Amino acid sequence: MEHSSVQLKVVLPEFELVGRGKVREIYAVDDSLLIVATDRISAFDFILGSGIPHKGRVLTQMSLFWFKMMQGLVPNHLISARPEEYPESLRKHADRLHGRSMLVRKAQPIPVECVARGYLAGSAWKEYQQKQSICGIPLPGSLLESSKLPEPLFTPATKAASGHDENISFEQMIELVGKGTAERLKALTLNVYQKAVTYAAARGILIADTKLEFGLHRGSIILIDEVLTPDSSRFWPAAEYIPGRAQKSFDKQFVRDYLEASRWNKQPPAPALPDPVIQATSEKYIEAFEVLTGLKLEM
Repeated sequence: MEHSSVQLKVVLPEFELVGRGKVREIYAVDDSLLIVATDRISAFDFILGSGIPHKGRVLTQMSLFWFKMMQGLVPNHLISARPEEYPESLRKHADRLHGRSMLVRKAQPIPVECVARGYLAGSAWKEYQQKQSICGIPLPGSLLESSKLPEPLFTPATKAASGHDENISFEQMIELVGKGTAERLKALTLNVYQKAVTYAAARGILIADTKLEFGLHRGSIILIDEVLTPDSSRFWPAAEYIPGRAQKSFDKQFVRDYLEASRWNKQPPAPALPDPVIQATSEKYIEAFEVLTGLKLEM
């Protein structure tokens, strides 16, 4: 199978590359930033040797959908996602940027990952098994893996030196950003999550949890980066939800399952993926976008 549609890198030589993450490349453009979502995929904190066709388009276009829905709750950093509206100097790159880029306002990132959880999964499930709590919040002792929590929880995290997310308590968050900012971020995160949960439920999808990032722009808190994508959230098909086990998911689960079953020792170099895993993962990302938004992905 040819993966000619995969973009693992987007090089814009006349612009300064100011950031390169596991998925995104960020360029300085005048007083703004251009964020380009590639088709790279990471797992277990490594960028893998294969890309996922159209993944960057899904992440960008899904974020745009949620930015628009949430703008009544919190402003965001988006200026435009249409290359024809970008500065003239960028327009010759329009073909590579279409559908997978955003021109955004510069913001000072707030150094806390804001996580909302409605179900017990991932690192929260591991912590609950050990401590019967999440981020210092005590929980009933009768919960199972994937159980719905009594109420959605705000569980902040920071990036450790190793690159892993590290859960912290709300009190630790206050020490990092101050009480007023911490309380505002908690309220915004839970409000965005609840609005998304209500919307997604009507489309047959449970949002188990999501991670949001915020920044400061001219003294105000704004939503930045990506929003409610399969990379930052767990989307579960509601019709197949059964507590007490891991759930089927619209994310990189095919990739994780393959890597767990392989003999990779989770040390570099990260392996390439076989074609069936690449194809299935691409289809799941696109399905998540189309089911949630009711739109067709722009190619």
